Amino acid sequence: MHDYLRSIGFKNLKKKKDLDVLINDIIKNPDNKIITEDAEGNVFAELSKEFGEAIGISVRGEYIEEKFQMDYYYPYFIGSGISTEEKVEVERHSDKEAYAGVCDELRIGVTLIFYLQNVIEYLQEKTSVARRIPVNTTLSALSAGGKIVFPIYKNESQIKSGENYNQKRSHLIAAARDGDEEAIESLTLEDIDTYSMISKRVMKEDILSIVDTYFMPYGIESDQYSIMGEILNFYTVENNITSEKSYVMTVESNNLVFDVCINQKDLLGEPAIGRRFKGIIWMQGRINYHI
Repeated sequence: MHDYLRSIGFKNLKKKKDLDVLINDIIKNPDNKIITEDAEGNVFAELSKEFGEAIGISVRGEYIEEKFQMDYYYPYFIGSGISTEEKVEVERHSDKEAYAGVCDELRIGVTLIFYLQNVIEYLQEKTSVARRIPVNTTLSALSAGGKIVFPIYKNESQIKSGENYNQKRSHLIAAARDGDEEAIESLTLEDIDTYSMISKRVMKEDILSIVDTYFMPYGIESDQYSIMGEILNFYTVENNITSEKSYVMTVESNNLVFDVCINQKDLLGEPAIGRRFKGIIWMQGRINYHI
């Protein structure tokens, strides 16, 4: 059973036979079917069904003698807007025909890895004679648990100072990536100063009143992250099969903006614009190609 089915409104789906019925219905009555063929003649297919606005389940596999053989399935949530314009490399998972997008996103300071949603489109472009150019990426995330945290008060001067700091740090990270020793040294000293400052303040203050936002890898899965970020917008979606409701929140974490979908019952607190979301996410994404 996939851990993030609950995020799109299948929190109470716990029996394998119920899941099998759901998957068989998607295979027999998909809302979307995309098929492509590789250079060796293998036919890959993705069958998907939507269960609410931008949420659903995709089943991937191949056709053997005109019969569909499922390889795996996964819940998806399609985000909105443009999250990053950094160059994305695509790597295949070793155990199945699934792919991960990898890019060096300067704003978060780590290599960003996400589960690629539009795999069939990627494979089609890879083998196409008139290949389109990938221009940007739309990120989205599913969460199985999180909480709402009150914001840190900032005046206009502090907001402007924070923006200047982020710009300066992004330039330093870019220079360090190109091998600039001076930039590497500056970043190292800056991190030491930050650690020293937090170590002193945390003795008397709550850590969430010091750290405004963060984005860092979580666990052994390369596309899962622990994040905290400001809620820019939110709305509710309802699963049309189970009637369970989920929150969709547009979150800004370390200046990276993307949408997060979480079951209402898995979120502690009430979301509001300006408040912060703190939780564990599974990052997904779609590579957008030049039309």
